[in-house]
Amino acid sequence: MSDLSFTSRIKNAWNVFRAQDLENSKRFVNGFDLINSGSIGSSYRPDRTRLTPTTERSMVASLYNRIAIDVSAIPLKHVKIDKNGRYRETIHSGLNECLSIEANIDQTGREFIMDVVLSMFDEGCVAIVPVDTSINLINSNSYEILSLRTGKIVEWFPSYVRLEIYNDRVGQKQIINMPKNKIGIIQNPFYSVMNEPNSTLKRLINKLALLDVIDSQSGSSKLDLIIQLPYTIKTESKRKEAEKRKKEITDQLADSQYGIAYIDSTERITQLNRSLENNLMGQIEFLTKTLHDQLGVTPEVLAGTANEETMLNYYNATIEPILSAISDELIRKFITKTARTQGQTIKYIRDPFKLVPAKEIAEIADKFTRNEILSSNEIRSVVGYNPVDDARADELRNKNLNKSDEEAPISLSEENINETNENQL
Repeated sequence: MSDLSFTSRIKNAWNVFRAQDLENSKRFVNGFDLINSGSIGSSYRPDRTRLTPTTERSMVASLYNRIAIDVSAIPLKHVKIDKNGRYRETIHSGLNECLSIEANIDQTGREFIMDVVLSMFDEGCVAIVPVDTSINLINSNSYEILSLRTGKIVEWFPSYVRLEIYNDRVGQKQIINMPKNKIGIIQNPFYSVMNEPNSTLKRLINKLALLDVIDSQSGSSKLDLIIQLPYTIKTESKRKEAEKRKKEITDQLADSQYGIAYIDSTERITQLNRSLENNLMGQIEFLTKTLHDQLGVTPEVLAGTANEETMLNYYNATIEPILSAISDELIRKFITKTARTQGQTIKYIRDPFKLVPAKEIAEIADKFTRNEILSSNEIRSVVGYNPVDDARADELRNKNLNKSDEEAPISLSEENINETNENQL
């Protein structure tokens, strides 16, 4: 990433949509000139991620949302590491600003990561597009990223992809072409479980759709009756008479306020709208359990009642692969090779104290400070207290032990005694 002055950034600022417009001279969407006319308004938020209808109307959407929330809760940062791969400091760059504070005019950094995860789950693959950059990214590898957005890949080509991406300058989604090496392309780590045509998740969605159809049929206004008439229906005249009798009963039920009709004493009615016995619910329960096992998301995790071990397994088996897929692609595409040799990278660091009960904080704080892992001020920041303005609170030292003679400062009285002894000698 290059350090450019504010004036230079404004002068050389580059926008992916502006570049596409200059290349195509004009762009029309449904006959509307997006360049020469004003922006398009909408009664709903047009940039919001919308899942496919079969997913959005099922319990799968809540599973997507829970995982996306947990992934976005772990911050991704543009940092500098030492030669051993240890964190040194956070780099205050445009990329770090997009990941942590503001990704674009509509989304915060956390909302953007949620958008990435939801789109990746629904489509199987998602693109992260640097929309605004300090200079033209097509002709340069050293540029400052000013805004990011997710894009839906609608067509693949050998060296570039065709994307559907929201243009916040006109308020509509547009189709653009972008080189593969200038955008992040993230594939779902659980693609075989969630996105393959015959995957566990797709089969579960199909079963849930069937269950919805059966529920709609059982909840409809149909009575499903069979009327047994007191005569055989073999001739055309008898069939017409039966149709006439059926219409009479239908009219009676439709015209009656309480849905009451009468029949002859020789007629008999059999009702068929009983619930059909099938194993559909059992299959749904089996597929749901299988999906939870394959993703590492137990019912306790979804309900918020999981213990520390279960949550640790959930973070390692489910959240970590997703975060690794995102961070690896960001490093590969948006951190140059020169910057990587200088120690720049994208890192995610989960707060290990989030799952710790308050009653255990004191014991952990004692062990961490006694073993010189964290200082007192660092422990205070964990529990939400302001740091103390005392140099000793920032020392990595076991407070239960006295300082050695070499570390202990020499008092004024000791200095006077030493000077007196030297003069006497």
